[in-house]
Amino acid sequence: MTLASRLSAFFLAALALVLAGFSGTLYVLARTYLVGQLDERLQHALDTLEASVDIEPGGLEWEPADRQLRLGIEPGAGGVRWVVRDGGGGLVDHSANAEPDNFPAAWAPRSWPASPGDGTVFGAAGGWRLAARRLRLDDLLKRGRGHPDDQPGYEVQYRALVLVAGLSPGPVEGTLDRLGLTLGGLSVGIWVLSLTAGRWLGRRALRPVSRMANAATAMTAADLGQRLPIPGTGDELDALGQAFNDLLERLHEAFARQHAAYDGQRRFAGDASHQLRTPLAALMGQVQVALRRDRPPEEYRRVLERVRDEGLRLREIVESLLVLAQPRGEGPEPGQLDLAVWVPDQIRRWADHPRVTDLHAEVADDGPLVVRAHPLLLTQAIDNLLENACKYGPPVAPIVVRAWREGDSVMLGVEDRGPGPPAEDRSRVFEPFFRGEHARRKGVGGAGLGLAVARRIAATSGGTLDIRSRDGSGCLFYLRLPAADPGPADAAAPAP
Repeated sequence: MTLASRLSAFFLAALALVLAGFSGTLYVLARTYLVGQLDERLQHALDTLEASVDIEPGGLEWEPADRQLRLGIEPGAGGVRWVVRDGGGGLVDHSANAEPDNFPAAWAPRSWPASPGDGTVFGAAGGWRLAARRLRLDDLLKRGRGHPDDQPGYEVQYRALVLVAGLSPGPVEGTLDRLGLTLGGLSVGIWVLSLTAGRWLGRRALRPVSRMANAATAMTAADLGQRLPIPGTGDELDALGQAFNDLLERLHEAFARQHAAYDGQRRFAGDASHQLRTPLAALMGQVQVALRRDRPPEEYRRVLERVRDEGLRLREIVESLLVLAQPRGEGPEPGQLDLAVWVPDQIRRWADHPRVTDLHAEVADDGPLVVRAHPLLLTQAIDNLLENACKYGPPVAPIVVRAWREGDSVMLGVEDRGPGPPAEDRSRVFEPFFRGEHARRKGVGGAGLGLAVARRIAATSGGTLDIRSRDGSGCLFYLRLPAADPGPADAAAPAP
């Protein structure tokens, strides 16, 4: 069963109970009122009949002629019928509109309970609504009625009389039947109208949900840009659609990141295989050439030196790949380093390098420059940046290792006088294995991993690596590391 059907069923069941309760209550109230009107007419008729009874000290006299009694002359169904009987049940008088067959035995006084005092007893018999009142001399005298001046011995007719009045309930029952039919018809009509309107309103209100369900069913992995239609009703349906679309947006972004990561891993594996294949091919080629025939010791020495160079290159590539393969956020436990002491030590490590005379250190003197980083990894990052400056900078030009403070960060950078990467390559220089067209034309060696490894090391230390380059006038690669509270700093990394 659909949600609209369940809501309609609940609403219609509740409406049916309300209509039944309302109609039943109204019918009972109307019946009570109309029957009460009948009883009031009967009560008034008995009062009129009692007024026609003359009360003497010795008994009761029935004198309707003296009172000009006009009750009971209406021949219609709505007219009052009356009967007067004596204490023994004998017929004393009856109304002009009362035929003998209209007086069933139930009208006899013996069928009625004795009424206390002048109380009136109501009932129904033979299809009539009846009211009876018993008049006794003793009771009437106690109530102060009669002729106290009359002499005893006055001839009287009756010691007791029973007055009975009746009305046909036909008109009232006809009115109640019409009322019942009217209430039933109106209730059924209202219920059917509510059924039709409720189903229409329910389907209209839930139509946006159906559209969203159909749109969600039609979504496939081939088109992740689809979104649910927002109904624009400004209610909970809008909030539901927007929340679901936000979820789809987050899933789309996560899927895109996963897809990009998969593509990156696949491209990384391909590039790594290509970079490893080149030195391996060169190494194997030298060995195969040396083994073709016997050679002098000098040639074997030259081949071994070439094999050593290619092996060192392979080791450098493998170590860089190991750094890049580490998940982000993982790495050795960092320690505290004061770059004001650590930077000059790094320059001294390069004492045997051919360009040692071009290397300089500049450390700001505005206090300690303490960071939290792993010494060996930070050393590798600076070595990669220095190697990059030596490769791409002018052959004879200063290369400066700088350390300074900017706000809450400590900056560590390598600056050369080279032209820097072209503007179109600056967004990609930190990608693994990327080598720009300029570097390939100059024939500069390398695997394109140095800057990627340096950026990964910076991220492991909670920092970033970026570039500031002015075309033709210099290039600065700098690490931005969070400053640490001054304290005991770890020893600088030993020279490898």
